[in-house]
Amino acid sequence: MTHPLIDRLLTDLGYPEINLANHDDFVAEAGMNVVFFPGNPETVRDATDVAVVLPELVEAFAGQIRPGVVTDTFGDGKQLKRQYGFTQYPALVFVRAGDYVGTIARVQDWTDYLTRIADLFVAPSTRPPGFKIPVVADRSFAVATSNND
Repeated sequence: MTHPLIDRLLTDLGYPEINLANHDDFVAEAGMNVVFFPGNPETVRDATDVAVVLPELVEAFAGQIRPGVVTDTFGDGKQLKRQYGFTQYPALVFVRAGDYVGTIARVQDWTDYLTRIADLFVAPSTRPPGFKIPVVADRSFAVATSNND
């Protein structure tokens, strides 16, 4: 599901559409690659805002960031989202020459974008955050064994 502002990134600006088949090759390119995950524009309020801001960011960084767009929110996009471990749409995922560097989620103030992206250029690569699974201790075992004393 797309929107004219997201389609514009692909058709007018020539950003590649990222899917499972081309993702690894895209992010492996030298330099800073940014994968835009808009989410479903019908339900993600900020999706179109970030679609408007992304070309401005590319221009502000004088072509130092190479953008791609994930339009399939529920198929390939869902698997790629899991790979990067972010929880909020829209998201800009930054990958430098194949190595994850960071994510900026939701719409931000312009100066925050500029500062955070500049910081990502010098940040070391890291492992993408994983989804957190709450751990609940099973106390029944402890209680059962203590009654056997």
